[in-house]
Amino acid sequence: MTDQFNQSDIDAVYRVIAARRDVRHFVPGAIDEALFARLVEAAHQAPSVGLMQPWRFIRIRSGAVREAIVKLVDEERLATADALGERGSEFMRLKVEGIRECGELLVVALMDRREEYVFGRRTLPEMDLASVACALQNMWLASRAEGLGMGWVSLFDPDKLAALLSIPEGGRPVAVVCIGHVAQFYPMPMLEMEGWEKRRKLEDLVFVDSWEQKTAPSA
Repeated sequence: MTDQFNQSDIDAVYRVIAARRDVRHFVPGAIDEALFARLVEAAHQAPSVGLMQPWRFIRIRSGAVREAIVKLVDEERLATADALGERGSEFMRLKVEGIRECGELLVVALMDRREEYVFGRRTLPEMDLASVACALQNMWLASRAEGLGMGWVSLFDPDKLAALLSIPEGGRPVAVVCIGHVAQFYPMPMLEMEGWEKRRKLEDLVFVDSWEQKTAPSA
């Protein structure tokens, strides 16, 4: 077949997947416009249910809007700490975003009028969100391949953020995305480094034929 990838290409894909991190620490510096365009194009090439392409990207260029988003994230951070109970103080010690420091800030939202798209969503309407997650992952992997860090921030009230950005009724923000240069990439997920959570064993998450019948994944 003429469209096969060579082994070095295949290895690179797996290497980038393994090296992807949710980045919260950035160093100053603008991102080249052509590079930024490649990242958004990578996101736009994601698969989507019924080819509905439900993602919408809002590039934040205003310093005042950036600060308003910081305020919304801070509000939700406090509310999350309260909801966590005994782990609240531990959570407050974590760095959860790099909105002020990152070179590019995006808000990724679900489109409005999604109810018009039924293909693949009649019984699973949440597949629109799954499609946006695929777009975000494409951008994440492309950013890592280009040597840039990316962080997905989900600590915000979606109604307040929608109002701030004039997102039409039916649309819904799902991610504040920070992209920028980094001094270094974390050797492992930051929440794992900080002891917040451990990576689960894959063999505990793979089943055969029914929920509790486990099998070890093939090497």
